[in-house]
Amino acid sequence: MAHRQARAQTPPQTPDIRQGPRPLPLHLLAHVSTLMGSRAALPLWKNGLLPWNPRLAARAADLKASLDAAGPDGWSLFEQAIAAESLKRHQAVLDGVGQYRTHRHHRHVPEVPVLWRQGTTRLLDYRLPGGDGPPVLLVPSLINRSYILDLSQRRSLARGLAARGLSPFLVDWDAPGGEERGFTLTDYIAGRLEQVLDLVIEISGAKPALVGYCMGGDLALGLALRRQEHVKGLALLATPWNFHAGREAHGKLLRALSPSLNALVDNVGAMPVDILQALFASLDPGLTAKKFAAFTRLKRRSARARDFVALEDWANDGVELAGPVALECLIGWYGDNDTHLGRWKVDGRVVDPTQLRLPALAIIPERDRIVPPDSAAPLAAAITGSKTMIVRGGHVGMLLSARAGTEVYTPLARWLKRSLLQ
Repeated sequence: MAHRQARAQTPPQTPDIRQGPRPLPLHLLAHVSTLMGSRAALPLWKNGLLPWNPRLAARAADLKASLDAAGPDGWSLFEQAIAAESLKRHQAVLDGVGQYRTHRHHRHVPEVPVLWRQGTTRLLDYRLPGGDGPPVLLVPSLINRSYILDLSQRRSLARGLAARGLSPFLVDWDAPGGEERGFTLTDYIAGRLEQVLDLVIEISGAKPALVGYCMGGDLALGLALRRQEHVKGLALLATPWNFHAGREAHGKLLRALSPSLNALVDNVGAMPVDILQALFASLDPGLTAKKFAAFTRLKRRSARARDFVALEDWANDGVELAGPVALECLIGWYGDNDTHLGRWKVDGRVVDPTQLRLPALAIIPERDRIVPPDSAAPLAAAITGSKTMIVRGGHVGMLLSARAGTEVYTPLARWLKRSLLQ
């Protein structure tokens, strides 16, 4: 198979005034609505009609008793205090957004060779010069840019595995172009990923292990089941499987939205980025406000501030999803839970993890809001002989925190070497 030796391009620099967090109006509206809700609930609380979380009920009762004792003036002053605190909190969010949008940090990492390209899909070579370690194929999600696995020189799973003696290759999906806008998951797995797998085997002369992150883990599983004889092992990082685990309400929402989503795809041909961002924001509506308010407390030139900006730049640099893929994922996975219920098919065959006969490792972050542990654990349990490793941090923090090197990169590299050298 012929392949091309070129140079990968670092994503374009973020403009001086960033446009995120996306969609900004939704995030601001969600925060304002939450703050206004606090004031709107006061009459209910005053009249004893507001239900409380059992853990807070006693404290709320004590506070209400003291306000009742203070009389109308006490309640009036309390309402004024809530209004002032609401304005203060919202201003902190606005300040954080403003500081982020004008921050001087921009992503810059050494370029790596592009070994292959088809449509908008590329294969990037992260091997060190002269490196001949066991090959690893990294499969990211289709929803966000692949450089979450190479965010910076200090925060890079791809470079971290290379430094630990492996030969990493990274699939870069990019945004779907004209050719990909009609793709299904079968086209990506049975088409693009199988071609990439063949190329990695040709280049390295060995069977690689697959490492899938988030949705990329589901794609890697589909590939592994199709090509078990050509794969040495499978590592799943924060990979969802039971999409209704603790999220039944979101499943109902996606099913209710399915006619609108189908109509949108029919008219646009793809799922726009801001619609995807809005759906993911609904998983934790208050998270964005909390993050940007906290950002104002960081020193502007600190490493933590730069890491925050780099991560938010990536999060706001999302790509649209090919229409058929969007419907498979949003309606089939999130809405109907097809993966967990054994209904998801690739090229007409059910993706059944119980049929995998390869060494498998599932790394599950304990504070993951995007893929809760109860969503990822059933996939690990379904694979015979798989190993599960629970790590601290969240969905992205598992890869990019200061602990990621010792808690994820190193144990993952050790497991991969054992699997690849068997």
